[in-house]
Amino acid sequence: QVQLMDSGGAPVQAGGSLRLSCQVSGGVAGGLATGWFRQAPGKEREGVAVIDTDRATTYADSVKGRFTISRDIGKNIVYLDMNNLEPNDTAIYYCAADPRRRGWFRFRWREWKHWGPGTEVSVSS
Repeated sequence: QVQLMDSGGAPVQAGGSLRLSCQVSGGVAGGLATGWFRQAPGKEREGVAVIDTDRATTYADSVKGRFTISRDIGKNIVYLDMNNLEPNDTAIYYCAADPRRRGWFRFRWREWKHWGPGTEVSVSS
């Protein structure tokens, strides 16, 4: 059974940077579709960045050029590097994984099988 533990969230000022980490256990990160989603207060969960099983990467328009998703295969960790953070980035960030190629469903959070507990990011202006 794949288990995910996300971490790295913190309070930060606008313009700052954070690195989120997702430790994968019970599976090989390199063989899974892995992604980051976020949920702001009062809003639905939304996709942020995905590395699919074919290693294709996709980003939400709102984070393109600022966020980077990557994987350390040796450590079985998925990262989300976030730069130039904005108050609108404030949310609980969740790591997700799935053994199936996500393709069209990459940002449909209900279609993902495994989830981390979430880590909170708070960006102040």
